[in-house]
Amino acid sequence: MKNIFLLAAAFGLAAVLNGCKQSAPPEVYNKLASDPQLFHNTSMQLTNVIIHDIFKPPVASRIYSYSFLAAYEALAPSDSEYQTLGGQLNKFEVPPRPEQGKEYCYPLASAKAFTVVGRALTFSSDMWDKYETDFFKKYQEMGIPDEVYERSIAYGEQVAKHVLDYAAKDHYKEIRGFRYTVTNAPGTWVPTPPTYADACEPMWNTVRTFTLDSAGQFKCPAPAKYDLNEKSKFMQLTREVYETGKNLTEDQRTTAYFWDDNPFVTNVVGHVMFANKKMTPPGHWLAITRTIANDKKLSLMEATEAYALASIAMFDGFVSCWDEKYKSVRIRPETVINNNWDPNWRPYLETPAFPEYVSGHSTISASCGTVLTQLWGDNVAFTDTTEKKYGHGVKSFKSFKEAYWDASYSRMYGGIHYRDGVEEGTHLGESVGQWVWMKAVTRKSREVIAKR
Repeated sequence: MKNIFLLAAAFGLAAVLNGCKQSAPPEVYNKLASDPQLFHNTSMQLTNVIIHDIFKPPVASRIYSYSFLAAYEALAPSDSEYQTLGGQLNKFEVPPRPEQGKEYCYPLASAKAFTVVGRALTFSSDMWDKYETDFFKKYQEMGIPDEVYERSIAYGEQVAKHVLDYAAKDHYKEIRGFRYTVTNAPGTWVPTPPTYADACEPMWNTVRTFTLDSAGQFKCPAPAKYDLNEKSKFMQLTREVYETGKNLTEDQRTTAYFWDDNPFVTNVVGHVMFANKKMTPPGHWLAITRTIANDKKLSLMEATEAYALASIAMFDGFVSCWDEKYKSVRIRPETVINNNWDPNWRPYLETPAFPEYVSGHSTISASCGTVLTQLWGDNVAFTDTTEKKYGHGVKSFKSFKEAYWDASYSRMYGGIHYRDGVEEGTHLGESVGQWVWMKAVTRKSREVIAKR
């Protein structure tokens, strides 16, 4: 490593002295370009744009999954151990292959594929402009020969176009602007304070999945029957949310706030209303993925694989969860409590604008956590500092499973879910995660896959 950087420095000095760009040997520029921190930084930039543009969690998961899929597909040809997900994911054909006998800088191609897709699926192109100028300048200074640089950029663009063409056929565009009609049937969801917003993505279960046979492949048990009898199971669940909310321990309060992950938190003070923008649940779990990749000092290929699998698992988790949400259309605890016991009661967290059963955060946390457990093991301890900058603190976990159950129960502590909503959401996510792991095979060697 030391010799590589000394050699790179020598080429840089020669370029300055000669007043022109100097080409470095492939082992030098490929080593420099394979620094995983370059890609980690770019993944964080995508999150920054998603936060700025205020994408809802299911939509954010779509942006992440296609972007990381493109990055993975453009990088996989660099390592004979890895294989394309073309032909494995639903209706995803094998992307363009690199030209035989031609030299490529695959990390550069991967970065280009990622930024092209990320830019195309978000709004704030100005946030990408300066970032990309500075970002790709780093590659230009690595001594990559002009023809290799241009060929690699072109290959990344080819893969990006292939993925964007694939994304264009997932039925997302067809459901833009669709609004849910509230039925006001007893026990069904209605908009909640403070904004009484329309239901989020009521047709999300019609978006094409990556691996699932259908949105309803994994069935959730029917939720407790809506029954206002004080002794009914439903009212017991509601009473638990009410009493928990009134008597939150400091640990419960901290846990609820830590996993809030609300991309648009509304604050109402008198007649004034303003909002805070924060990370989404999929953004939080991809940041956890990045934390482990750094802790384990994973290679660029290993990290990109993890990002791709994690984001695919969360996307399919959202589709599966949303299928149940708009099937059961279950009322939120806040509505029941306000209508029957305490009109002034408010949950610790703001109630999201969609039906309660099952919990989306529980589902996608478990789907991602299950894939990461398969990838790295069931006893990976880590400290999550993801949202420290938003004032949400730091938490340490002994395993991904401990983390995703913590995220799940945080929704009950926050007063926005019943116990069965979070528990069944977690079980659903575990099923989705296991399925994704089985269907999206990134390594060629089955022996390696079994141990990875």
